[in-house]
Amino acid sequence: MKKKVIKTPSAPPAKGPYSVAVALGELLFISGQGPFDPSSGSVIKGTVEEQTRLVLNNLSHILEDAGSSLEHVLKVTVYLSDMNNFSAMNEVYSSFFSSAYPARTCIQASRLPFDIDVEIEVIACRRK
Repeated sequence: MKKKVIKTPSAPPAKGPYSVAVALGELLFISGQGPFDPSSGSVIKGTVEEQTRLVLNNLSHILEDAGSSLEHVLKVTVYLSDMNNFSAMNEVYSSFFSSAYPARTCIQASRLPFDIDVEIEVIACRRK
């Protein structure tokens, strides 16, 4: 199997030497996404709820462009700048996933790129 870089016009471009998404067979690996405006690529500051909503919307668009959806997410890793924001992030997060929740890890990072408050990466499978 060969890996395939997934390019998407629906989400912010990569901010460095990495791919936004990579496919290997039916698996999709989506790089950590922060609260960036998809059209301008600018960071959007706001509450943790606003940042989480934007990040999950961007992830949803990337997954759709790659032939998947949030419903097909297997694993999520959430990075928070402050674990005191866990409840606020979790409230928004739970509105994006059904009761068949993906596996998840949540980590407090001492500092996230661009001084954002939340970054989320996912592993998903393509629709069958």
